[in-house]
Amino acid sequence: MYWYLKCWKQYIDFQGRARRKEYWVFTLVNIIIYLLFYILSFSMMYDSSGILSLTTSIIFFLYTVATILPSIAVTMRRLHDTGRSGWWYLLNVIPLVGSICLLVLLCLDSEPGENQWGENPKGIEAEEAA
Repeated sequence: MYWYLKCWKQYIDFQGRARRKEYWVFTLVNIIIYLLFYILSFSMMYDSSGILSLTTSIIFFLYTVATILPSIAVTMRRLHDTGRSGWWYLLNVIPLVGSICLLVLLCLDSEPGENQWGENPKGIEAEEAA
């Protein structure tokens, strides 16, 4: 949960680096929350009044809008960690192939040592733990 909350604390921080763990925990928790909202709204679809379904849909929409900037920010920081510019995020514009290429880049290990976006987050955490 620490990694998920860390992304929310860095809501619009497009500078620095993010390790794989930070990115993937944030993404996984978002997927789980999206699935829960989907199941909840689907189960209330046949509600006679429709108020619960509408309320759930509105809350789901607001959550989705709220997660747009943190998702982009953590993706850019993750690309920085692999030694690439955040502009590589625009690979998503290319249908299918671009998303697959971006997925591969997000799975790569951190660039060792310091790069132009800062110190390796793995090294910083190891020093703090010691």
